[in-house]
Amino acid sequence: MTPARAEAAREGGASGRLDTYRRKRAAARTPEPMGEDEPEASSRPAQPRPKKPRFVVQEHRARSLHWDFRLERDGVLVSWAVPKGIPLDRKTNHLAVHVEDHPLDYASFRGRIPEGDYGAGEVHLWDRGTYDEEKWSEQEVIVLLHGKRAKGRYVLFRTGGKNWMIHRIDDPPPGYELPPKGLRPMLAAAGELPRSDEGWSYEFKWDGMRAITYVDGGRIRVTSRNGNDLSQAFPELRALGEALGSTAVVLDGEIVAFDDTGRPSFQVLQPRIHASGDARARRLAGEKPVSYVIFDLVYRDGVSLLGAPYLKRREALESLGLQGPNWTVSPRFTGPGSDVLDASREQGLEGVVAKRDDSSYLPGKRSPAWTKVKNLLTEEVVVGGFTSGEGRRKGRIGSLILGMPDAGGLRYVGQVGTGFDEDALAALGRFLASHVRSDSPFTGKVAQPYERKATWVEPVLVGEVSFSEWTRDGRLRQPSWRGVRHDKSAGEVARES
Repeated sequence: MTPARAEAAREGGASGRLDTYRRKRAAARTPEPMGEDEPEASSRPAQPRPKKPRFVVQEHRARSLHWDFRLERDGVLVSWAVPKGIPLDRKTNHLAVHVEDHPLDYASFRGRIPEGDYGAGEVHLWDRGTYDEEKWSEQEVIVLLHGKRAKGRYVLFRTGGKNWMIHRIDDPPPGYELPPKGLRPMLAAAGELPRSDEGWSYEFKWDGMRAITYVDGGRIRVTSRNGNDLSQAFPELRALGEALGSTAVVLDGEIVAFDDTGRPSFQVLQPRIHASGDARARRLAGEKPVSYVIFDLVYRDGVSLLGAPYLKRREALESLGLQGPNWTVSPRFTGPGSDVLDASREQGLEGVVAKRDDSSYLPGKRSPAWTKVKNLLTEEVVVGGFTSGEGRRKGRIGSLILGMPDAGGLRYVGQVGTGFDEDALAALGRFLASHVRSDSPFTGKVAQPYERKATWVEPVLVGEVSFSEWTRDGRLRQPSWRGVRHDKSAGEVARES
């Protein structure tokens, strides 16, 4: 019932105001209340008027998760569907779609609407209470809510047709903090295991892609280490937002793909990172699904946890119960650290990360409070040129010429010609061909015959290689290509081993 119809119903009685509601539902199948027809005024028993009208907010896990906001008025619940829930701060307006009036009994309804019925899915109570009406017109409704979770003054204003917006008028609840924006993940420093396990925890190091995940109103946004939006590339992670419902969080973790043996593989992940377009992303999600391995929680429901110690953040993270088909919480171990490292090696994992129990979260900072210990030697490198292939590689890239930034510019560290699959060679060829330059980007000499045969490129592409050791003259011995690091820029590359 729109505000105008509410006024008409007030004058002409309540007959028929639930017709649309009943028409959309099969009373024999749905457990939803159908509402009683009101008796004639002459036979209607006198009922005491409640002191204040009620409101209810229901979490509706239908085809698309949303929240139903309902206000009692003139014998019905005037209702709006709010896709992202009730806003808690004044800076955010949420869409509210006006829907049919519901019977008063719906305020206490919770349960499952059967498949095939209108609104099929689970309905849960999110909040309820009473409200004071400050304004009610065809274009605007202002109310003061008295609930446990929804408190304060709100305005609903019409934007066109059934579409309205809901806006919080009052200041946020005391202590409420907005979620961080553009968060850069805290980074681990390379090192050795702590001498003592006391005051340290251990987690496995996953061979994947770092990702910060924002969840608000059941919707998810995934960003890479350098802030690129990854949400479209990994559609299987959207269900994580629905699993959290109205819980607003910012998570830190690693997107991981597994090979045929069940071990994390950065190379298997590569095609997923490059997926463009919804159709291709959905197809790859079915062929090569990923898991989001979560290891930190830095914000929850209006409270920043950046300054909280690691153990408190872990406790808060584990309380969320995040275990799903494409997400899990990375296990935490108290030691001995050497045993955890041995276990990671036996399982073919990249290594471990030791974390100080009292460490706060330092966005974008590399800190020894998080120390990574690797089983496999890997380095991030910058591609400064390539040579053409021969034999079976004719017409494609033969090897990549690699460097690392230092104070004087780009320092040559070797070349890599193994570890590529056909898709990787094709993608690298297309990218590098569009970044060719006439002179070498390296500050010093490049080993022959690579310098003589090289095609130079702008030093913008970051990749990762595994290798056996560093030589005395600072070259990578036996490097093997692991993949492109689109989540990192050339200026971030630094030697770690």
